[in-house]
Amino acid sequence: MSIDHNDARRVAKLARIQVDEEDLPALASEFNAILGFIEQLREVDVQDVEPMTSVTPMRLKRREDRIAGGGIAGKVLANAPDAREGYFVVPKVVE
Repeated sequence: MSIDHNDARRVAKLARIQVDEEDLPALASEFNAILGFIEQLREVDVQDVEPMTSVTPMRLKRREDRIAGGGIAGKVLANAPDAREGYFVVPKVVE
């Protein structure tokens, strides 16, 4: 797969990134380099490789699942620009 200037422009628009017209060739080139690296990774045989959480063997730290603190909703809501009836008020984003 190859990314051209139009694809780079579209990706920048979707990502809400302002890219000047003269910078589109460099952006397309960077995207193509990334896709080339992904293609290289696809060639690696990982059939018998077990998934791991780290490059060094380790056990994840665990803690007791318990309720701690709480009861400070008033203090938290005091920092909100707009709070009503014990909730944060945010602008509507979905019609």
